Parts: sequence; structure tokens; C-alpha cells
Amino acid sequence: MIYAANLKCNYTRSGFLEYARVLDRNISDQSVMVFPPSSAFLETKFKFTQGAQNFYPAKSGSFTGEIGSDMLDEFGITTVLIGHSERRALGEDEPFLKAKFDFAKQNGWDIIYCIGEDDITHMNGSTKEFLCDQLENIDLEYENLVVAYEPIWAIGTGKSAKAEFIAEILDFISTKTTAPLLYGGSVNIANIDDIKAIKNCDGVLIGTASWDANKFLEIIKKD
Repeated sequence: MIYAANLKCNYTRSGFLEYARVLDRNISDQSVMVFPPSSAFLETKFKFTQGAQNFYPAKSGSFTGEIGSDMLDEFGITTVLIGHSERRALGEDEPFLKAKFDFAKQNGWDIIYCIGEDDITHMNGSTKEFLCDQLENIDLEYENLVVAYEPIWAIGTGKSAKAEFIAEILDFISTKTTAPLLYGGSVNIANIDDIKAIKNCDGVLIGTASWDANKFLEIIKKD
């Protein structure tokens, strides 16, 4: 199982260092990834993989406020999130997401590519068609790809999708790619067992429930 923590806009470098130490002391060989804000990147190596929530598809240049690959290289970061709904909401459209994907692929990075529908699309029963359009944007045969299904209506709302629905959608996505599949959207200690039991679920991408290192560890260690 892959356990990925998206810390979003939380933690300073000193705070993340303590988070990282707690996590590092208590994990063994699980596939754990943590995505801190870029201002909190650490040069220290840990048992978990440190990834980037965001980057600009260039080494460097005149891109005010952006994060180029030279900056990620300084911290040895080769794992990135692309397509998270909160980035899409800020204006990252399909052509830009494709540029980010292609740049990451060119660099051989590990990519977690996020897809997911809003509540209106969900209620209209058009989820699969919507996800198909998002998946057409990328190379689904890229060997370092992980796809994360995160229904927008479940992110940070405390309202996780039902296991039966998650299973149906992950089964559908599995017909499009052999990449590992994650579920994200209000994952917590109460529903992790049901989510882990889903046939085509290879892991979880966790937001709020991962912001406390000890609570994240409870999810990782839950049998």
C-alpha cells in the first residue's frame, strides 16, 4: 500500500522537521510519501519519500513565484503531484497540466496524477466520461505514473465516497492504465479499512488526516 500525505499550506521548515522525525522513527518499509509546502523542504534523508506539491515545467527562468526543477534538485526531490483539484481551481488547465506531466516524464520523475469530478458531475452520473477526458491528457503507459482518484466533492469535506462507488470507479480506471491507483477524499482512521479492502486500490492520498504525524501513523499501521 502507498500512503501519501499532502500537507498543503501547512508547516514551516522547523515544524516539518519535527513531523518528519516522528514519522521516520515509526515507519519501516512501507511506501510512504509526504508532500510538504516548498518552503519547508528538508535536505535530510528520511525513510519516507519527500515530494513536491507543485512545480513549474522549467529548470529556472523568469517565472515569478514559481518552483523550477533546479530548486527541486537541490533537495533531491523526484516525486511530484500534478493535477490536484486545488491547483486546477487556481487556473491550471489541461494544456498546462500536460506541459507539467511531459516535463516530469522527461526528467524521469515519479508522478502522482490527480483526477476527480465535482459534485454536479457526480450527481449527473457523468463521472466516468469526465475522468476519461482528464486521463486523455497524459501518457497512461508512463512507467513512473500513479493515478489518484480524488472526487472534489469529498476533499476536505469529511464526506468520503462510499466504498462501492470507489471500487466501481477504480475498476473503471484500471481498464485505462496499469498504473497503481490511489483514492483520496476525506480518508481517515474510521474508513481506511474499507478503502484498503477495495480490489484495485493500491493506496491512499490523505489530506487533513495526515497533518498530525501521529494520526497519519495510526492510519499507516491500522490492520
